[in-house]
Amino acid sequence: MKKLGFLLCFAICSYSIQAQKSAEYQLGTWYMYNGSHKLSEKYSLKTMAHFRYFELASEFQQEIYRLGINYAFNPKTNLTLGVSYSTGDLAYDTSSIDLYESRFYEDLNLKSIWGKFNARHRFRLEQRFIHKNITVDQFQNWLRYDLNVSYPLSNNWSVYAFNEIFLNLNRSKTFAQNWTGAGFIYKLNKNIKLKTGYFQIKLPNTVLKRLQLGVILNTDFTKKTK
Repeated sequence: MKKLGFLLCFAICSYSIQAQKSAEYQLGTWYMYNGSHKLSEKYSLKTMAHFRYFELASEFQQEIYRLGINYAFNPKTNLTLGVSYSTGDLAYDTSSIDLYESRFYEDLNLKSIWGKFNARHRFRLEQRFIHKNITVDQFQNWLRYDLNVSYPLSNNWSVYAFNEIFLNLNRSKTFAQNWTGAGFIYKLNKNIKLKTGYFQIKLPNTVLKRLQLGVILNTDFTKKTK
């Protein structure tokens, strides 16, 4: 009976330790850079680099780089065409196949004002060229919709909330992910903003928790310097 109790206790402890090593129990962190650089009255350059971890600063998950050219039809409507490249680790705390992706993407961005709230709708189409290890190559079409709402708290501080849904159009069950989160943005000066927040990634079988720590850089090359 003592042996049975010992084995049962050992099994429970082992399961508890293993569970705590699962990805859904970790608070991961995304370190982010996003930039917008105005080139002319209608055109601007969009840049991005994200470094994503399963934990605070360890257990690498993904790095992604994005470059796009943006055209503004008017102050409320603009279009971005771009490319991105990413590498990723598919599993937490264990060896797994490496993932490499090259993507083309097309964004339609719509801006609106709801009282004191600023709303942005982004519709994104992605063509993903996926390479796993050496032998597996896939092509997938994804559709994403992001709703981002912000509210100014002062001249320098604002609060934001967002929800983004991901659909994989090459699968019969198209739902792939849903991101929901909120946070704060601090305007450091006319060119730089700092961003911090928290969000959850809902996958078909699990939910991941993430912090966001970012820098937003906006420049305007149309202004003449004296």
